[in-house]
Amino acid sequence: MRRDDLPADLRLPPGIELDDARLIDRLQRSLPLTERPFTDVAAELQMAEPQLIERLHRLLKDGVLTRFGPLYHIERAGGQFILAALQVPPERYAEVTALVNALPEVAHNYRREHALNMWFVIAAETPEAAWAACDQIEAATGLPVHAFPKEREYFVGLYLPLLAKAPRLDAATATTAPSPRPAPVATALTAFDRQLIAATQSGLPLVPRPYDTVAAVIGSSGAAVRARLAELLAAGVVRRIAAVPNHYRLGYTANGMSVWDVDDAEVDRLGELIGSQPGVSHCYRRPRKPGVWRYNLFAMLHGHTRDEVLAQAEVLAQLLGPAHRAHEVLFSSAILKKTGLRLRQGS
Repeated sequence: MRRDDLPADLRLPPGIELDDARLIDRLQRSLPLTERPFTDVAAELQMAEPQLIERLHRLLKDGVLTRFGPLYHIERAGGQFILAALQVPPERYAEVTALVNALPEVAHNYRREHALNMWFVIAAETPEAAWAACDQIEAATGLPVHAFPKEREYFVGLYLPLLAKAPRLDAATATTAPSPRPAPVATALTAFDRQLIAATQSGLPLVPRPYDTVAAVIGSSGAAVRARLAELLAAGVVRRIAAVPNHYRLGYTANGMSVWDVDDAEVDRLGELIGSQPGVSHCYRRPRKPGVWRYNLFAMLHGHTRDEVLAQAEVLAQLLGPAHRAHEVLFSSAILKKTGLRLRQGS
């Protein structure tokens, strides 16, 4: 279907066709763990498998999607994510960006409109390696690294639909906080797991039998790869096998990290509540830093305009009530790096 054939009330971002949008919406959720997963998705969408794979190639090449494959949650395997920030002088911004992005442990890096104007996520297989990466950045740049390790996760589930308002990946709108969840048990990575992560951390091969292709690389079988990925999904080490969109290219040009100063006695109850709200893709408790940072609750918000994001933040403020003392919304102005987990070779 051509763009000219779209219903009058449907507006897609430039360069995205209707079948692109259908594919993006579907693959943000999951790819089946079957021998020919693209055949299965193509049948759902009434497409042909070769055309679906070619379309996915193009969306990645054009930057509409940033990644496609397993999304690893290294903390479920005993590792650590650390959100950190730098205050970078404008004249050094390009230099410092190159230094920070050079580390494989830097999974994401964003420019944000704040005195702390560079925010990045360190992902490493051990806490020691994560903190060592922070030290490396501080030594290389000569700038203090302000680290905010995750103390508790309330929700993670980015889903940016193009065709319709859709329910979140695992939660519905709530007005009362969900029951607290038990702490997960870490899964020790095996040698096979490390081979599997190394072969897929940059993405799945876009071929009819991607799991068989991965298996050939690591000297295993497609069935063994699919079975282990299923186990890692069940353990939470893999969040999902899916497409990661470039939210700017999908029209979500306003992306704000909302940060909240919430009564410590209430933050867990209210964090669960905030994490269950529409528009919130990530919600965490993080430490304050006296004299630098007063906020202990973080919630990422996404919208088509800044006013839309600020309206979402106002809804959150109402839900937090008197336990909320102050907040800010730090809008991102550039994606500096977005690769996801990269384990060092030989780790």
